[in-house]
Amino acid sequence: MAGSWFLPRGRIGRQRWWLGYVVAFVLLGVLTTWVDARFFPDAYPRVSGTDGFDVLWPFPDAGGPVTTVTGLLLLVPNVAALVCRLHDRGHSAWWLLWFLVPVVGWLVLVVTVGFLRGTPGPNPYGHDPRTSGGAAWTS
Repeated sequence: MAGSWFLPRGRIGRQRWWLGYVVAFVLLGVLTTWVDARFFPDAYPRVSGTDGFDVLWPFPDAGGPVTTVTGLLLLVPNVAALVCRLHDRGHSAWWLLWFLVPVVGWLVLVVTVGFLRGTPGPNPYGHDPRTSGGAAWTS
């Protein structure tokens, strides 16, 4: 059963992970990048266009103060949601070590967490989120 949004526990379904975490984080990332570009114009990286004007790069290597603070605040819920998705598949948090393997490891985690269905029924990490009391966000 999942806990709060900031620190979920147990298992969460794919739909909750995609809508409640990935989409939310991407939207917050776009918003904070815009805020930094608007109010802290010297703090975000610029990519020079062919016409001589600067284009805002949507995935900056270094952000401004708002992007940085937001990224740090969202680090814990992001990792917690990844662990809950891994738990839904029956995997331990040790699977996060796949992040250390460039490209292949990331691909393994994205496919495992984002596209593969969780184990049916209860597993060592909790009850199946698809059948736990009719949770609103399940997969």
